[in-house]
Amino acid sequence: MFTNTTKAKLKAGDSVFGCFVRYPSPGLVEVLGYQPLDFIVFDGEHGTLEPADCENMVRAAELRGVTPIVRVTTNQPHIILRFMDTGAQGLHIPWVNSGAEAEAAVQSVKYHPRGIRGLAGSRAMDFGQTLSFAEGVTKVNAETLVAIHIETIQAVDVLPDIAAIEGIDVIFIGPTDLSHSLGVPGNVQHPSVQSAIDRIVETVRGSNAALGIMVGNSRAAREWQERGARYITIGLESLLVPAVRDYLKAVRE
Repeated sequence: MFTNTTKAKLKAGDSVFGCFVRYPSPGLVEVLGYQPLDFIVFDGEHGTLEPADCENMVRAAELRGVTPIVRVTTNQPHIILRFMDTGAQGLHIPWVNSGAEAEAAVQSVKYHPRGIRGLAGSRAMDFGQTLSFAEGVTKVNAETLVAIHIETIQAVDVLPDIAAIEGIDVIFIGPTDLSHSLGVPGNVQHPSVQSAIDRIVETVRGSNAALGIMVGNSRAAREWQERGARYITIGLESLLVPAVRDYLKAVRE
């Protein structure tokens, strides 16, 4: 079992930087792993990834010492179990709208005594080859990272209850879904969306969790660092598309 270096950096007060990947390609993850990313999030919510895909992508991330994290489709114990059993060291849980739902998410990620996660000799437990179950439970619970998505105005209204749940490492803002929830789909600059985001930032500042956000470029990343975000991600497409466009513009001029 590997040490979760991303979680360790967050606990030390540092910032971490990662990338979302929605394509079932271990080779792509391995190439990204040669870059100094802290973590890679395998997107099972807005991608086609299944647990079998994630298991091989986790292996690819481990080759380069990058923390493998999964975004699941939904906050359900049986879904979370299958993705966590791949050996992923963290989980993004979407659509969390209450303290009770946040508590359920943490319990689904963690083994006894903090949680209810099913125990078996899966890859997450090194197939039962290195540690006893008792030792493995303690190790995995310590190393897994939990990121809760705040994507609705309902969640914003009860965010103090969510942020108070023990075991949440990251409160992750979902601006696009938040805009949808507020009736202005895609308009993340709308005053109502920005006001909700300000409320999230302020609440997380007073909690034990790190503030997380997805950005579109390095300028936005720097701006969010100034606002207090320490868990910063970017989509693979946001890296790839500008590079291709710049290349084609240069060679066709």
